[in-house]
This record gives sequence, structure tokens and C-alpha cells, in this order.
Amino acid sequence: MPDIQIGRADQAPSILPADIPELSDDQCLACLARAVEAPNSARLDEVAALIGRLAVAIE
Repeated sequence: MPDIQIGRADQAPSILPADIPELSDDQCLACLARAVEAPNSARLDEVAALIGRLAVAIE
């Protein structure tokens, strides 16, 4: 069976959250710690995005 080459344009989009600015892992973790320090349901989207950002780094 011949090898099939796939160009980058044909691959799935990045799973990095688009709404999180470029942060180092340490900065992201610090933001997450501040966000969960005082529970606030208005920040759930931010918390989820930060967790997603860190999960991508762990993979």
C-alpha cells in the first residue's frame, strides 16, 4: 500500500483555545489559581479555557 502524504492545510485545526492570550505554562497556572481562588460563576468560561490550555501543554 503506498504512503499517502497529507499537507498541513488538510489537518484538523489547532485545539488550543483561541480566546486565551499567549501565556507560559507558569503564567497560565497562576491565572487559573487566581480564577478559582474566589468562586465566581461568571468566570467559568475563563477557567475552562485555562484548563484546556494547560491540558494541551500536558499532552
